Formats: sequence, C-alpha cells, structure tokens
Amino acid sequence: MMKLSRRFPLNALRVFEAVARLENFTRAADELGMTQTAVSYQIKLLEDHLGDAVFIRRPRALQLTETGRNLLPNVAEAFSLLSEAVQEARGTREETLEIHSPPTFASQWLSLRLGAFRAAHPQISVRLLRNMAHEHTAFSDIAIQIAAEPPRGMICHPLLRLNFAPMLAPRLAESIGGISQPADLLKLPWISEIGGCWLDWFEAANIDPAPIKPSSLDALGALDLEAKAAISGHGVAMLTPFFFRDDLATGRLVQPFGLSVCDEKTYWLTYPQARRNSAKIKAFHAWIAETLSNDLASDGAGAIVAA
Repeated sequence: MMKLSRRFPLNALRVFEAVARLENFTRAADELGMTQTAVSYQIKLLEDHLGDAVFIRRPRALQLTETGRNLLPNVAEAFSLLSEAVQEARGTREETLEIHSPPTFASQWLSLRLGAFRAAHPQISVRLLRNMAHEHTAFSDIAIQIAAEPPRGMICHPLLRLNFAPMLAPRLAESIGGISQPADLLKLPWISEIGGCWLDWFEAANIDPAPIKPSSLDALGALDLEAKAAISGHGVAMLTPFFFRDDLATGRLVQPFGLSVCDEKTYWLTYPQARRNSAKIKAFHAWIAETLSNDLASDGAGAIVAA
C-alpha cells in the first residue's frame, strides 16, 4: 500500500492552510516555526503535486487561485478534525466556540445575550468576531451569514428574517414640520442605499420614489452605521426595529409609519459538515434558536423566525 505521505504532501498542506488563513508567508512562517524560505518551498511542493498554482503572489497582497479556493475548505476542515481527535484522545479538547457574525447582528443582538449562553454552558468560552467575509467561515466553528439561499458547502439552519421601515431622528422630522404621510419622507435625504427594501416600501405605500434625495453618506449597507447617522440627524435610514428597539423606545429614533417590508434575505446559522457532531455547536444552535423564538414572541421586534 502506498504511504500516506506519498499520496499527498501532508506537511505542504499544513503550510498551505496556515498561509491561506494568515494571508501572509511571513506570519505563517512565524506560527509554524519555519523560515519563510521553507514555507515557500512547501507551497512549491504542493503546487508541483497539484500541477497548478494555489496562490497569486502580488507585491502587497496574497490571493488564492481558483484551485486554492477549491482546496482550502476541505483542508481546513481536515486539520480541524485532526486537532479535535488529538485533543479528545488526550482529554484536553479545547472548549472555545468561535463565531463569525455580521457586525450589526453581533453588536446589536448577539453580544448582549451571550452572557446567558455562557451561564448555561460555563465550560464553553466564546470568541465573537465581527465580519462579513464568508471566506473566513472555514476557520470558524460557526458563522452567521445573510443570504437569500442557504450558503453552499455548509450545514445551514435558518434563524430569522428582518422587517424594515424608514426611521429618523425626531429633530429631523421636526425640521420639515413633522412627518404625517409617506410622501413627506421625499423632502429629506436618504442614508440607506436607494433600492431593495426602500423601493419595496414605497411601492407598498403607493409612493413614486423618483424625487428621492440621496445622501452623500455611504455606509456600505452597515445598519449600525446607518442608524448612528440617522440618530445624528443626517437623513432617513431604512432600518429594522429588531436591532434598534432601544433607540425607538428612548426616542433617539422614530418610526413614523407602522408599514414595514420583509427583507428577502435570511440570517443563517452555518458550520462546516465536519463539525456537525460538535457538542458545543449543538449547544449554541439550541440556545440561539430558543432565545430568538422567545425574544420575538415577546413583541415581534421587527423580525420573524425563519422556518
């Protein structure tokens, strides 16, 4: 039988995973206790074995090729499984749960409730990372992703869908004599990108959006930044009560109309196939599903639990 090391270069794959994760040859060399020359040599061995490049080397950036992108998720999962197997055999399995989450969901909802999860599962520590980069999910235990369809290659559980409505600071509304009908919103600048939920909302309100005054502020769709800009009086933002109920309750924001529209995208709880039997992931899934259900059952909060 052919030796495992001859069928594929394990050491080169280990180096590849580190370089891809750290996006840098030098940092990977430091982590692995190798010289940068040795790291480059291992990557060359892997590329020779595959017959194709795995990285595009640029002066100040490192980019995965299509071959590298296809290879990375399974390699990352394989080394994760090996690490878990060794830790379980030694009886020292690491109980840290790493969660990648969209920034607004992390800051406006999840981080405020993780204390309850820790109290229920004191043996599990949590590392919460705010990002929207789906390519990093191969390195995390769990990722919260926003998508119209279940992300491919992952186990996916739908969590919720959000309702959106126009919101603004009270003093901005007062600056035009108050907001009494949807058409009054056309007198004010918009913070959110004009499209999607905005157009759906105007269609539901039977308003022509042509006179919209776009704001020069572009928050790139970050709801927490758009909300801060709205609270500061810079314009009207299309926001969800689910994230900003406290701002509505205290009067920092007002929602002039009860009419709202549901986003077409779903928040998904995702994790790699290789971690489907992880006890800490099962515990988190059960906790977040119950917590969301209880939270939304209390007041609706501008969201619905996704089936």
